[in-house]
Amino acid sequence: MSSQTGLDSPRTMNIADPGPLGLGGFALTTFVLSLANSGIIPTAGAAVLGIALFYGGIAQLLAGMWEFVKGNTFGAVAFSSYGAFWLSFWWLLTAPGLEKAAGSQGVGAYLLAWTIFTAIMTIGALKVNRLLGILFSVLLVTFVFLTAGAFTGAADITHVGGYLGLLTAAIAWYGVGAAVINSTWKRTVFPV
Repeated sequence: MSSQTGLDSPRTMNIADPGPLGLGGFALTTFVLSLANSGIIPTAGAAVLGIALFYGGIAQLLAGMWEFVKGNTFGAVAFSSYGAFWLSFWWLLTAPGLEKAAGSQGVGAYLLAWTIFTAIMTIGALKVNRLLGILFSVLLVTFVFLTAGAFTGAADITHVGGYLGLLTAAIAWYGVGAAVINSTWKRTVFPV
């Protein structure tokens, strides 16, 4: 790593892996929003706002910044970007009149842009490890359904996106568990 990034000081080499924090923020926030999108717990859409700001947004953004320090371009871009997604999602839903002004077409365009970004990140994830390849592939399909649901106004399509989001969260939580447990136990307990 140090030969690629020039980060060879003992201080940067001793930084803990920020990946589980970023993945945890992503998983938990995705899970709660997906409970609403799937129609299982419709009121979870309101409950997700605080989580989107603090855990999905700020904590994930911080994890992305620490990935930059560690020299992990994929992790830095993924966590910083999806942290920004959750911050912008929070703003879209809490700024007075913004969601209404955007309308379904505006929200659809917002989700379409994130679908395109996720497609790009999926290509990179396929090279990182199997877990991230699967996670980003499922996330991409999730965004496709949520985008189509927003553009068409079809609740059934959004519900499918919600169920796919629950699967995405479960895969991300597995990744959190694998990273934390494997690191703590100093061996591979859960393969990635």
